[in-house]
Amino acid sequence: MTDEKSTSSEQTETTTTASGDVAGTKKPEPADDLVTTRHTLHTPDGDLTYSATTGRIVLRQEVVKDEKYDGRKPKAEVSITYYTLDDADVTSRPVTFAFNGGPGSSSVWLHLGVLGPRRVDSGDVGDLTAPPYGLVDNPETLLRVSDLVFIDPVSTGYSRAAEGEQATPFHGFTGDLESVGEIIRLWTSRHDRWMSPKFLIGESYGGTRGAGLAEYLQTRFGLFLNGVMLVAPALNMEALFDGEHSNLPHPLFLPVYAATAHYHGLLGDRSLDDVVAEARDWAGTYASVLARGARVPDDERAAAVTKIASLTGLGEDYVDRANLRLEHTRVYAELLRARRLVTGRLDTRFTGPADHYLHEQMPYDPFITAISGPYTAALHHYLRGELGYEHDAVYEVLSHHVHPWSYKEFEGKAVDVADRLATAMILNPHLQVHIAMGRYDGGVPVEAIEYSLDQMAIPASYRERIETRVYPAGHMMYIHPESRVAQAADLAAFVRRASNR
Repeated sequence: MTDEKSTSSEQTETTTTASGDVAGTKKPEPADDLVTTRHTLHTPDGDLTYSATTGRIVLRQEVVKDEKYDGRKPKAEVSITYYTLDDADVTSRPVTFAFNGGPGSSSVWLHLGVLGPRRVDSGDVGDLTAPPYGLVDNPETLLRVSDLVFIDPVSTGYSRAAEGEQATPFHGFTGDLESVGEIIRLWTSRHDRWMSPKFLIGESYGGTRGAGLAEYLQTRFGLFLNGVMLVAPALNMEALFDGEHSNLPHPLFLPVYAATAHYHGLLGDRSLDDVVAEARDWAGTYASVLARGARVPDDERAAAVTKIASLTGLGEDYVDRANLRLEHTRVYAELLRARRLVTGRLDTRFTGPADHYLHEQMPYDPFITAISGPYTAALHHYLRGELGYEHDAVYEVLSHHVHPWSYKEFEGKAVDVADRLATAMILNPHLQVHIAMGRYDGGVPVEAIEYSLDQMAIPASYRERIETRVYPAGHMMYIHPESRVAQAADLAAFVRRASNR
């Protein structure tokens, strides 16, 4: 295994006056500090010999002052890890650009959870791996069919604004699209990959970003994609959060509440498919009851209370006092309160104790607590110990520094990017879309995603280019071993098909 590393110069530039005095100092501009190593992975399809490159690249922006071009100025240093198959034909080898969401999340989850050639041994609910956890080969890696580029948006991972620059412009919908889009354009150009089949994969808010990028890359750079893969995508925020006077989320969350209650043994011996189907079927009635508000007759309202309680495992008194409107972080605090447990939000299979049992809302997410340790430990070992990249800054796995996140483009209306994905599909008749969903995802439920897709204004025939998969796990369905293997196969099949290979 060989290492190749480039570092920026540490020399200081000085200027002197006629008398020989130092007039001032000037620090050198930041430079890429990428490190490359070479590896071989054994898979059932044969050995993969590949190069892994990681580090930070400088993001520059064209500056115009007084209507005069003033050059490309460093604005940020972005951490990136990419894998390329050795000796591959760049005109036929696909490349996939990957990122997670948050906002404020690094790309570690997709990187070491399902896509990369190495993955975390974290265990799953009920069988979590003990510290110091583990890092193992991933023979199901997407590298089998596509090169991979993992991007940490500014203020996540090791990505930071350039010295003397503000990070705030990157902390918002448009600034984020522009910066991540520029990294994709830059990497594509530097590696001569404009003729390669190109894909995006984003998770959660990464789905928001991915839908926006599909349109932005095409309209700004003429960079047309073969496919977009969205994992638990947050396409329409109004469908996910309990806004004032908005009744939209409640029927859309009912099926995941039913699935969660079933998983924790609150619905008797009925099958999961049965309770989910009933919740989906009754959701229309539920929406009608909520929409009529005070005009609903008492007997119909009482019947609705009973129905909701029977599907969710919540008490009728709780449903009644909530006025039939079940905000999800309150539900996950309430559901197993009698057992002195809180359920997970992003994966409701997970549970954890609370410091007391009077919380109105869940005090923490037991799922995030369960996985943050394994992924963080594995990432730090992997970058430094296996890929040879050394950096003393904090690797921001989940950064709070990006908040408040700006949605100024959506002022006065819901944050909804389904229309941007629709535009991308209309402009590019070859664009294929893959949507992965988790049945126990209590943050971005299956039905909320389906609702968003159903609202896309595209011709009926275009819907044949959207495929969906539902896995028996949560937001990050690859935590569940069987779902991870199935998802890896589904993603590989999608890339092969959409690449026309």
